[in-house]
Amino acid sequence: MGFLESAILGIAQGVAEWIPISSEGITVLLGEHLFDGVTLTELIRLSLYLHLGTFFAALIYFHKDVLGLLKRAAHYKKAEKETQKLINFYVIATVISGVVGIFMLKAIEGLDAWLNLTTKSVLIALGIMLVTTGLVHLRRRGGGGRSASNLEVTDGIMAGIAQGISVVPGISRSGFTVAALLLRNINDALSLKLSFIMSLPVVLIGNIFLNTSRFAFTPQSFIGLMLAFGFGLLTIHILLKVADKFPFGWFMVFFGLLVITSVWV
Repeated sequence: MGFLESAILGIAQGVAEWIPISSEGITVLLGEHLFDGVTLTELIRLSLYLHLGTFFAALIYFHKDVLGLLKRAAHYKKAEKETQKLINFYVIATVISGVVGIFMLKAIEGLDAWLNLTTKSVLIALGIMLVTTGLVHLRRRGGGGRSASNLEVTDGIMAGIAQGISVVPGISRSGFTVAALLLRNINDALSLKLSFIMSLPVVLIGNIFLNTSRFAFTPQSFIGLMLAFGFGLLTIHILLKVADKFPFGWFMVFFGLLVITSVWV
């Protein structure tokens, strides 16, 4: 793998991880065109490795939130109600996504054709629901959804299920989790933030257990990792700025259209 190929894959991972397009699908697709004689398994491991770049991007961008939550988790009973709800959300979402993810991975075997059709149907239905809900919000001209102080156990369960289902090839983790949170009427900026932070334990655990001993570290792969990190930081920043500038309803419509478009990307 040359430096140019690594750079292309790193940039693709940095951008695609945070928008409603399967970053794994994009990097595997690009890898098939860029490399000769590389197996699908090797490409998936490369994609998982590049996820470390976007992992560190989210970790650094939200380092104050992550450190604050870890410190307060040690004194959970004394923490503020809003902080307790955030901790509950991340713990529930992580556990549920792990259980659902394992179940989905086992179910995937031998069901490729059926899953491909089902995945597209689910994404189209999800996109239509987001667009419809967004238009309803715009007609009401109401507020921008629920805040962190209003998080419920159900929110963590739904986000965890969405993240677990996203192990299916072709489903964007960020797209599916953000969509689930938006449909739970959580405001747009918070939905993005919750989705980005809840990806951290999943990506880290995935690399430790699935990739650490089998991926060969090279200067070329390091370039890909750094570009995934840099473009991941930039994309997170842009998305959060966009979420602050647009009304909640328009954000839902925009995100819904992106989810529908991702079916053909």
